[in-house]
Amino acid sequence: MLVHPYLLKLKETERRVKRLRDLRFARLVLFLAASGLALGACGQKSADNAPVAKGQVVARVGNEVITTQELENEFRLAGIVPDKQKDPEVVKRVLGDIVVRKYLLQQAMAAKLDREPGVLLDLLRVREQVLGGAMLNRAANAKAATRADLDRYIAKNTWKFADRKLFSVDEIIIPLSAATQGFVNANKDARSLDEVQRQLTEGGIPHGRQLGVLASNDLSEDLVGLIQRRKDDDIFFTRAGSNGLYFKVRSEEVRPLAGEDALNVARQALRADALAAELGMAAYSAKLEAKYEGEYADLMK
Repeated sequence: MLVHPYLLKLKETERRVKRLRDLRFARLVLFLAASGLALGACGQKSADNAPVAKGQVVARVGNEVITTQELENEFRLAGIVPDKQKDPEVVKRVLGDIVVRKYLLQQAMAAKLDREPGVLLDLLRVREQVLGGAMLNRAANAKAATRADLDRYIAKNTWKFADRKLFSVDEIIIPLSAATQGFVNANKDARSLDEVQRQLTEGGIPHGRQLGVLASNDLSEDLVGLIQRRKDDDIFFTRAGSNGLYFKVRSEEVRPLAGEDALNVARQALRADALAAELGMAAYSAKLEAKYEGEYADLMK
């Protein structure tokens, strides 16, 4: 049976597209496999069942090992202070979490989930985030604050240090999300916590009300200024991590921050500023380097 030349050309084009797609997918697999081998050399086992990384092996989960280095890294990432790293309950919890993670890794590899395109893209994204964060940290560390920098920061931001205050507050905490942001925008001028709580309840928005303490060094200078000029019935709103906080000040007391505590707070603040500056420069440089195509060229102007 004769086949029209156009159909032959179409089939050949389809085959080429498939080969190209398979080739690109294979490259991604090889790239991530190489990355996995590089990472594996830092804390996994060799083919002869011997640990590759330096450090004492504290646990084995099938073909996976957990070393003291991995355990210490988990403590670091979790922000667990050295004094707590010897606490049996803390060690049990953290090590148990690693064991579960290693077990699930083995199950995923056995199921060949690492070959799924969506999983590969997720792994690539995590790699970009980790290496990008490491780059920002290196740049920020290269500009570590000197003692003179710390002293200047402390002298300039008196509301965080010499004039630091602790505010006893009645507060309502809500999780911040796209759904609750509309509520926050609509209640910027709320007159009382009771009113806020009533509207949260009516709107079915999860929240909690309690008594708490806020330190002026954890708030913005503008907000501290508003609190200082407050009237008895004023309420305020601020962000606290992933939560929003409505609060009314019940009382305040001066609690200066000085000495090594002040230096540590100043050091953390200047490091955060340095990271933000590095990220800003990276965003600017990336924008200059990027070349968008198709409909995205107009969209990203």
